[in-house]
Amino acid sequence: MVSKARVQKRLYYKIGEACKALGIQPYVLRYWETEFPALTPSKSRSGQRVYSEKELEIIRRIKELLYEEGYTIAGAKKKLEAELVSGDAGELAGEDDGEVLQAAAPEAPSEEPLPPAPRQDVLPPPMDKPSALDTDTPERVQTLLSGIEQALQEARDLLVLLGPKSP
Repeated sequence: MVSKARVQKRLYYKIGEACKALGIQPYVLRYWETEFPALTPSKSRSGQRVYSEKELEIIRRIKELLYEEGYTIAGAKKKLEAELVSGDAGELAGEDDGEVLQAAAPEAPSEEPLPPAPRQDVLPPPMDKPSALDTDTPERVQTLLSGIEQALQEARDLLVLLGPKSP
């Protein structure tokens, strides 16, 4: 008996099928679910994650932002949220061609175009004066301290991996 090839899109895809179609690993997709609120797959009766076409388009856009456009997770999260709110991410649901998500073309500006916005995921240049740091709020100070602590811990971990120098 010869089976007929599927030509229709499915309503839902299991995590393995979605990852294979998108060219990513399941652990990456599960991590993105924790970082991007827009990505919330439903679960089947057996508890498996199932992804709709709309969610596949969101995943394609996340992959594009991270791997092709070079955003960090935080930068991609901000960009994706802004696109979803403004509708610039294109039609996330209902695309029939299944191609990689393309951003909608901007409308013709009525005035002089604005310069590109600075990237949110790039560190600012080093400052000459330590007093120029933005330490106006306790939350900002705590964020800076936790970043320094994380960098120090990573440096310590690297030193342990390198091992002690032999004479």
